Amino acid sequence: MADEPSWDDIFTSQPGDQGQNRPSGAPLTRRELRERSAAHGAGRQQRAGRPPKTRQRRPDRPRRRLAWLWVLLSILVVVAAGASYVWFAYQPQVRHVLGWEESNDFVGQGSGEVVVTITNGQIGEDVAHTLKSAGVTKSFAAFYDLLLKQNPQVEFHPGSYSLRKGMSAKSALDAIRDPKNHVVTRVVLPEGITLKGVISRLTALSDATGISADQLKAAAADYTSYGLPAEAPSLEGYLFPATYSLDPGITAHQIFQTMVDEMFKRLDAAGVQPADRHRVLTLAGLTQKEGGNAADFLKVARVWDNRLAQGMNLQSDATVSYGVGGTTISTTDAERADKSNPYNTYANPGLPIGPISNPGQAAIDATLHPADGPWLYFVLINGETGETTFSTTLAEHNAAVKVWQAWLRAHPGFDG
Repeated sequence: MADEPSWDDIFTSQPGDQGQNRPSGAPLTRRELRERSAAHGAGRQQRAGRPPKTRQRRPDRPRRRLAWLWVLLSILVVVAAGASYVWFAYQPQVRHVLGWEESNDFVGQGSGEVVVTITNGQIGEDVAHTLKSAGVTKSFAAFYDLLLKQNPQVEFHPGSYSLRKGMSAKSALDAIRDPKNHVVTRVVLPEGITLKGVISRLTALSDATGISADQLKAAAADYTSYGLPAEAPSLEGYLFPATYSLDPGITAHQIFQTMVDEMFKRLDAAGVQPADRHRVLTLAGLTQKEGGNAADFLKVARVWDNRLAQGMNLQSDATVSYGVGGTTISTTDAERADKSNPYNTYANPGLPIGPISNPGQAAIDATLHPADGPWLYFVLINGETGETTFSTTLAEHNAAVKVWQAWLRAHPGFDG
């Protein structure tokens, strides 16, 4: 067509070309050729009555970039989750591979307080496990490895020890060796305490011993298992009053057996034959309750012997009260007349069926070696001082009773 440019026109400068300053005859660059060709095509479209084509940006490029970003983030999340699982599930192994191994021991003296118990027969391995379980040491190995290095070897003594949580193995070992940290559980039984009172005192120590009231009551009910005389109706009277240290892990039965064994040891030392144990303890328990001052035990014991020798009833208010579950020596006429009470020495002759208290050494000795005298009666005349009047005749006794009654009127509320 006549309007189309020749090849010479294409390769020559045009107005507006970037190469308008190009030296005559210089070749065009590829960019200039593309621009020249595009301009030529646009001119042909205009001449043909068609609008020039414009280059459009592809609309899917942003979406492609976002898709790759989400893929990358998803991969990172999966990798992070996997790394976290591996770390928490296999941390020791990972630390070992990377050389980041954590110490198996705490540092320092620790804090807080925890009581750790070492029981009979435990060895170093057992103690190491106990300390780890209680949170005292960081690991079993920390303490056990330390024990293996000790020369001479450490000997552990049964007991409870006051330690701290988070202690280094060395600090824990030093604390166990220190006598000041040895926690001792003791129970004190006063002379004349009853079996019920013993159980109450032991129950108060349940947190330290781990022995409940029900366990104590069950052990006490099994009284025939302690080697008592066949006529004994209970443990009453067979538990020697003293101070006892309760070893860790001890059972209720073992506690009572220890007290019974101590009583038998005392009776044996005093020359009491096994066949006489029940009679001696029954009289001694009665003397312990009725005697008031220990200085009067010898006379009280003589009164029992004198009355029994003459076939008189003992007439002890303390026995009647014990039989009805009372806690004082005060009784009523109806209670004193009740023969069904096997402890009632008003209505029944001879001794009660068993002791009414756990007697101490003084009451036992008084029973075995009573004072010489003709006394058949005694009565308390001063509830505060324990002063007691001993009489040979009923008339003397009745006069002393009036003194006692006057004292009671002057001190209302006294229940003995």
